[in-house]
Amino acid sequence: MTAPVGIWHQARMIAPPPAQTAPRRQRLLVVEDDAEIASMIADMLGERGYEVLRLTDGTELERYLHREKIDLVVLDLMLPGEDGLSLCRRLRARYGIPILMVTAIGAEADRIVGLESGADDYIVKPFAPRELLARIRAVLRRTSGGTASAPPEETVSYHFDGWELNLLRLSLTAPNGNLVTLTSAEFSLLAALCARAGQVVSREALLVRDQNPNPAAFDRSVDTLIGRLRRKLASHGREATVALGAEGEMIRTVRNAGYVLVPQVAVRTRGQA
Repeated sequence: MTAPVGIWHQARMIAPPPAQTAPRRQRLLVVEDDAEIASMIADMLGERGYEVLRLTDGTELERYLHREKIDLVVLDLMLPGEDGLSLCRRLRARYGIPILMVTAIGAEADRIVGLESGADDYIVKPFAPRELLARIRAVLRRTSGGTASAPPEETVSYHFDGWELNLLRLSLTAPNGNLVTLTSAEFSLLAALCARAGQVVSREALLVRDQNPNPAAFDRSVDTLIGRLRRKLASHGREATVALGAEGEMIRTVRNAGYVLVPQVAVRTRGQA
């Protein structure tokens, strides 16, 4: 027997709404052999809403990355077995995952080596929990919420002298069609230069200033990233056709002011073919 239409309408009106799927918490992997420091980091980040996984060395690191969706790795430099620099190079080459290096070594040369190895930022022990949190948030902004996604103008990609910087795929394609591996910091920096091509962009505009409380060290870290980016562009570029500045480089230094991307840049939006 078929139920009256009116009863069917009432049943449909009182049916519970479909369950809403809760947004996924960002998942961080802490690789730290000091149990006390690892617990402090995990507890602090857990209280701030992050999901935290922990490892004491690099032996299980790649297995975790194959099994879990990890948004950022907090990686200690001094680990038993394979050290943090070696792990950082391997992670950057294979996964391109954001990396925050933790080190007890405060010498400038060691920090630069960490950045050269592919780390997006570094923090020196002992550190304040709030500073660690600020640096993690800054890296995540650059890799997931900043230039990595399409901005309000619906920009999808930048094109300059045969290069394509795709903001949706997070990729840089060379004129010969090869993909060029960039760290998230290098990607963010190049996107900022493309967005203001032909204009001088200050160091302060290229990276989040509050990620490093030491202005001199901050400036040197930007210089290091610029150097890495220049080498990658030069090694994959077309020497004969690039319209370069007087320095013969695609990214020109303007003393005491900042940097400028020399080639003209075409912007492709979501609505364009």
